[in-house]
Amino acid sequence: MKKLSIVILLCLTLLNILCLVHGSLQDDPKQVELWFKNLAFTKRKMTKLHFYFHDNAQAEPITAVQVAHSNNTFHSPSLFGLVMMVDAPITIGPKPTSKLVGRAQGFYGFSDQQERGLLMTLNLVFTEGKYNGSTLSILGRNPVMHAHREMSIVGGSGVFRLSQGIATATTYYYDGMNAVVEFNVVVLHY
Repeated sequence: MKKLSIVILLCLTLLNILCLVHGSLQDDPKQVELWFKNLAFTKRKMTKLHFYFHDNAQAEPITAVQVAHSNNTFHSPSLFGLVMMVDAPITIGPKPTSKLVGRAQGFYGFSDQQERGLLMTLNLVFTEGKYNGSTLSILGRNPVMHAHREMSIVGGSGVFRLSQGIATATTYYYDGMNAVVEFNVVVLHY
């Protein structure tokens, strides 16, 4: 009986390691706990992602809507106090007709009184390929008029559990209220 228990335990451990390596993770709390217990047997991986974020506050289809502003927002050159909720496509190319790979969902607020600097809080929800069902969470400052902006990857789910990394944003197109932003992401995960 003891040998059978050890064999079952080893099989379960190997199964969990295979799930960890292949990213086929379940949301069941017991599976998550087993995943954490097996972290000692895994190595961190680096993944690079490249995609385009389509932020449309005025152009169709609308992907960002105003949810709040201060009394002074529209008298401020930086739009200080304006808060936008976002559910925008992320695609492999800069054109809106490019292949959809997921959605950027969250909000951004104009948090700088001197320049158009945003506080970005986004979940990248992937819907295609090996990352389907996985997410990455972005949190950081986005001074939109700078050529390159760096924001933190502070976590993730699915394949990207316990992620940390950097998302670099570069404006591809901007007309004042609508933008296409190129993202290069480097993320460490298990």
